[in-house]
Amino acid sequence: MSKDNLIAFQAGESSASFRDALTELVRNGARQIIAEAVEAELQEFLAQYKDLKDEQGRKAVVRNGYLPERTIVTGVGEVEIQVPKVRDRTHSGIKFNSSLLPPYLKRAQSVEEVLPWLYLKGVSTGDFSEALASLLGAQAEGLSASTISRLKAKWIEEHQQWQKRSLAGKRYVYLWADGIYFNIRNENDRQCILVIIGVTDTGVKELLGLEAGFRESELSWKPLLLRLQDQGLKVAPELAVGDGALGFWKALALVFPTTKTQRCWVHKTANVLNKLPKTQQPQAKSALHEIYLAATKDEANKAFDRFVKIYQAKYPKAVECLVKDREALLAFYDFPAEHWVHLRTTNPIESTFATVRLRTDKTRGCVSQDSILSLVFKLVQSAQKRWLRIRGFKRLGEVIEGVKFKDGIRVDQQDDSQLNQDAA
Repeated sequence: MSKDNLIAFQAGESSASFRDALTELVRNGARQIIAEAVEAELQEFLAQYKDLKDEQGRKAVVRNGYLPERTIVTGVGEVEIQVPKVRDRTHSGIKFNSSLLPPYLKRAQSVEEVLPWLYLKGVSTGDFSEALASLLGAQAEGLSASTISRLKAKWIEEHQQWQKRSLAGKRYVYLWADGIYFNIRNENDRQCILVIIGVTDTGVKELLGLEAGFRESELSWKPLLLRLQDQGLKVAPELAVGDGALGFWKALALVFPTTKTQRCWVHKTANVLNKLPKTQQPQAKSALHEIYLAATKDEANKAFDRFVKIYQAKYPKAVECLVKDREALLAFYDFPAEHWVHLRTTNPIESTFATVRLRTDKTRGCVSQDSILSLVFKLVQSAQKRWLRIRGFKRLGEVIEGVKFKDGIRVDQQDDSQLNQDAA
């Protein structure tokens, strides 16, 4: 081990000094990794022009030192970096620009993402510098209150531009819809944010719609769906998944009348259990699981009828809550079995917004509607980068083509299987 890799730690040194030494070591490591990555970019760039010569037969594009040192704020604090530059002997304008360190980059993306989290957590704009100093070092620059205000204005503008993006040529096979409630300053307590997430024909999940609503009403959902149409979404999704809010389903029937409906089993289970005594809830929950986890629709219907017989006499309201959406609760059986885990609930929305709601519930003084919309938009954009494609995405083409499924299996495959059995 070389001396450069050692940190002196005398017995009399404080643990705080040791932690500072570790922090500096981490930053030095980050600086080295960044330098190596940029060097690799440069070598790849030079390789593109290795055969290009100037009038004197020399290599036309060669290294030419470094640009002035600058500081990047990263997740481990400030890191000083230097980007190499090249000389173009042909004077044709060939320049090296690092994709890792663009010319105007001041903050790593991880720092950009932490800002909306801090704001939603309740940290006021004026306290950002102090909060970030404890995370990134006291010398962190460019993160003043005015900078944060400019970023917030930028987020609002980005959300507004995103709402106008073109959806022409896009195809969403499935979509999930839900209304998410937040603390919004000086607004009626029934205001919420309407969220739609869609699955493309390649199985990728995307944030499709995000805007303010009121009581999840038809008058709120309909403009959102119509806006998606105006943006170019002309082909109706095959299936929509949501809770029992009537506003969305009424609006969906008007805008995309051919789209089939699937009620969320998580919401439905909670609603049914709320109408039962606590002593009955564990057993009833297990009985509900038997319905939507059944291997076939016939078995699901039998479990459904069994639940009705058990609870009808003593708890008619719970049974009524379940029975009224029977058809919509079992719609997923007509789609590929690989997709069932995605279609039975609105989990893609719930899992994404669970953490966001936890933070906004504690937001100091609440935030305005425009602010919450833009902040949530940035947070979901960040989360979207980590979303995985749905299982069995290759079968989406069959759904689009109108292939019929029974109990999750193609009908023609079932027919072939039956013919083979008969022949045997």
